[in-house]
Amino acid sequence: MAAGAALGLEKKSRRDFGFAAGIVAILAVLFLPVPALLIDVGLAFSIALSVLILMVALWIQKPLEFSAFPTVLLIATLLRLALGIATTRLILANGQKGVDAAGHVIQGFSQFVMSGDFVIGIVVFVILITVNFLVITKGATRIAEVGARFTLDAIPGKQMAIDADLNAGLIDDKEAQRRRRELEEESAFFGSMDGASKFVRGEAVASLIVIAVNVFGGIIIGTTRHGMALGQAADVFVKLSVGDGLVSQIPALIVSLAAGLLVSKGGTRGATEEAVLGQLGAYPRALMVASALMFVFALVPGLPFLPFVALSALMGFIAYVIPQRAAARKALAEAKVAEEAEAKAQAAAAESVKESLKTPEIELILGRQVAAQIQASHAELSHRVAKMRKKFARQYGFVVPDIKLTDSVALPPKSYQILIHGTVVATQEMRPGEMLVVVGDGPKPDVPAEEVREPAFGMRALWVMDSYAGEVRRTGFEPIDGASVLLTHLSEVIRNNLPQFLSYKDMRGLLDRLEPEYKRLLDEIAPAQISYSGLQAVLKLLLAERVSIRNLHLILEAVAEITPHARRAEQIAEHVRMRISQQICGDLAENGVLNVLRLGANWDLSFHQSLKRDAKGEVVEFDIDPRLVEQFGSEAAAAIRERQRQVHGFALVTAPDARPYVRMIIERIFPTLPVLSHLEIARGVEIKALGTVS
Repeated sequence: MAAGAALGLEKKSRRDFGFAAGIVAILAVLFLPVPALLIDVGLAFSIALSVLILMVALWIQKPLEFSAFPTVLLIATLLRLALGIATTRLILANGQKGVDAAGHVIQGFSQFVMSGDFVIGIVVFVILITVNFLVITKGATRIAEVGARFTLDAIPGKQMAIDADLNAGLIDDKEAQRRRRELEEESAFFGSMDGASKFVRGEAVASLIVIAVNVFGGIIIGTTRHGMALGQAADVFVKLSVGDGLVSQIPALIVSLAAGLLVSKGGTRGATEEAVLGQLGAYPRALMVASALMFVFALVPGLPFLPFVALSALMGFIAYVIPQRAAARKALAEAKVAEEAEAKAQAAAAESVKESLKTPEIELILGRQVAAQIQASHAELSHRVAKMRKKFARQYGFVVPDIKLTDSVALPPKSYQILIHGTVVATQEMRPGEMLVVVGDGPKPDVPAEEVREPAFGMRALWVMDSYAGEVRRTGFEPIDGASVLLTHLSEVIRNNLPQFLSYKDMRGLLDRLEPEYKRLLDEIAPAQISYSGLQAVLKLLLAERVSIRNLHLILEAVAEITPHARRAEQIAEHVRMRISQQICGDLAENGVLNVLRLGANWDLSFHQSLKRDAKGEVVEFDIDPRLVEQFGSEAAAAIRERQRQVHGFALVTAPDARPYVRMIIERIFPTLPVLSHLEIARGVEIKALGTVS
């Protein structure tokens, strides 16, 4: 690969050097004498270059594909001027030798184009100059000037259109950059073309001056230096000068035509042949009228019959063939569209059966009245759901699935259901026209209300009419609208079911976004020491206790540490928790303080004695008296409820080996209460002990 790159750089440097050498050679021709043979080669190359420029201008799809045209035009003009000066030097120095004094190319043009008569040559030259200078170049210059002005004026509007498409999501950043770059190139191109046309006009004037110098200077030199008769000197030097002018003006005319074709294409795309012939032949009735007119001209006395009849027949034939071909293309296109529509219908029918087998991961089903209330603020609800999903992504490190919103007549009108993988996990009543006031264990506002349990956390609450909202606020309570109640409930249900949303596909997507160094670490441990499904099980265990997996690289490092010594997902998850203890404590702390409720010494001892270990010291069984479980549950519930009335959030702390089993008992009573081990208390975290469970 390195050798190929070096070879490419070497070729590029050679090409650059060759191009620079060619420019230097053109400049050298301006000052150094050049033999007639090299003049012939240079003139032939000038003609070939002009024809090549014209062909490229004919076949490009849009003007920007030949954005180098102004530079090419300058080089071609400089080449012709250099050759003109070189031929002038030869004509004045060797004109007395005859019409071949400046090379065989000029001799051939002087004999073929002028037919041996310099008067014919002068007339042809003047006509070519007039056509080039007054017709083609003048028109191309005007088109380029107007095109440059309009292009520059249109830049702000086009820029705004690109920005609007980007903001609307119709294009991406790369496409926007490409369009902006194309816009810059277009403005620069038409600006350059406005000035490039001046090269050709200047060259035409220079050609007239060079011919005049050659004619008069040659006659003077021939008669005074070489003793030629005036008529002989005039004949030779006029033929040479006009031949030289024709050789330079024919390539100039070709390049001018290329410039005119280029700037006159405007916004038309496609090759010139496609643009011109396609649009001229797109109207059969116009061709029929032109055919009839040609036939009338053929019948006019004095006009030649055969050319007009032939043109009339050709146009009539084309006018007949075009509709036939258009109808055939239309029928073919319609058949193709019908085939595609049929294929799409078959695919849709097949997909509909497959879709019926798919179950949405999260689905919210609304009753009729709830759906009607939500429908009024559907846009706001969608925005809040999107914000909620972004919050989950930032908080837990992965994107929860889309939430499918449907309504059902089978559901009670004021109810809604939350389904996870097609299974109902929550059913709740929501009352349109009423607001929920959470009162907890405190006093109630003195307004007509019905007492219920708040759906997300099970706290004591009241449904009150909207008309009492102001009075409720004056008593110090904050009423909550129905949509907020629903979204809070949905958010808490998602938190309680986080492990179910981390699919194998989602986990592989998270792993694919890792940095290359951590991908190499992953290749070392998976699947040699832990399978990908085992790694998924570890992540699910963390999410089950609402531990974020956003620092996936730290989790992988911890997994790599423990997998040589432990293979069970539970053991690996416990080690990972200790390694990311700083994150866990930081997420649970409030204002830098972590409130903890400790397990008493008696309960620590009871749990420790209930753990059965094997010969290696690993826990293999948790054997505890069911009466102790009931007693622990009642004592822990009383202590936890008492602390919940004192502080907003805290964690239960226990011994490392008993932590999973304490969590197993506590989560049935308080699903959201975090349970930490002593080893998961990070360094530097300020601890505030709220008491013990004893």
